[in-house]
Amino acid sequence: MKNSSKKKFPGKNNKDYKKNSDYGFYSKNSNHSEKNERFMNNSAKNKNFENLNQNNKKNPFSVLKRRKPKFNSSSEFPNKNPDNHHEFTNKRNFDDWIWGKHSVYEALTSERPINRIWCTSEIFSSDKFYILLKDLKSKGVLIEEVSWNRLSQLTYGASHQGVALQLACSKTIPLEHLIDLSKHNCTNPIILALDGITDPHNVGAIIRSAEAFDCKGIIIPQRRSAGLTGTVAKVAAGALEHLQVSRVVNLNRALEELKKNGFLIVGLSGDGQLSISNFLEKAPLVVIVGSEDKGISLLTQKKCDYLLSIPLKGKTSSLNASVAAAISLFHLSK
Repeated sequence: MKNSSKKKFPGKNNKDYKKNSDYGFYSKNSNHSEKNERFMNNSAKNKNFENLNQNNKKNPFSVLKRRKPKFNSSSEFPNKNPDNHHEFTNKRNFDDWIWGKHSVYEALTSERPINRIWCTSEIFSSDKFYILLKDLKSKGVLIEEVSWNRLSQLTYGASHQGVALQLACSKTIPLEHLIDLSKHNCTNPIILALDGITDPHNVGAIIRSAEAFDCKGIIIPQRRSAGLTGTVAKVAAGALEHLQVSRVVNLNRALEELKKNGFLIVGLSGDGQLSISNFLEKAPLVVIVGSEDKGISLLTQKKCDYLLSIPLKGKTSSLNASVAAAISLFHLSK
């Protein structure tokens, strides 16, 4: 009986063998039992994997449905595309821009029409640029002193050397010349003045209407107004070539000068007590058009001799600035 027991369990009394109570058989060491556990787990995973493969063979699109792309397009990697910088700079049209010391200096000395200049304090105070920039500022050109970083942002990292400018589509004339030209062969000329209209599309449309109703000129303030950019010229549809424009440093001082020369100052306002259809004064006129949201500024309203309103019969409370200018010029030019 002892021998039969030894045959059934040949390694029971051997120190190298230990009973594995989980599975009811003898293993040589404990590490071997851990391997058996991993083998059993892996076998179960393998069975699941085989079942998955069989399902995938039946439905080959099941795996594709479970896959979620991490990125939908290459736009999520803007820094890795070398052409992104060029595409970004193309969003702004730089055809009318000039930068760099030598290029800008030649443009200033050649008397080309200029809309706006950006420069650092070092450029503005230098002997080479100071006199030129000061003279242009007195003529109505908007000059801004900005930091080097701000100028780099405006030019999208170009080598600007501290100065850049934007050309204008048409030359401007001094206010004195505009007054003399408006009175030439005309007893009751009309001059249009813009107050705070910054949208170039509105400015272009106003210029087009002013030329159509034989307006003698337009006054644009240096600040808080759109300049004579390419957009303005395009919307004006050629009218800018036949209309004189004067860009003044201060609009209120320009109105005082016009009063001295016999002009009546008329402002368009929704709060005006006098309807434009009842205005019968015959004299040289300056018609002021304000912005759509704020209208004519309070200080400019005090300079006006008359505040005229356009009667509206509908529910709309106001008109577009260019439409209001066209209606007023139609009535006043009769």
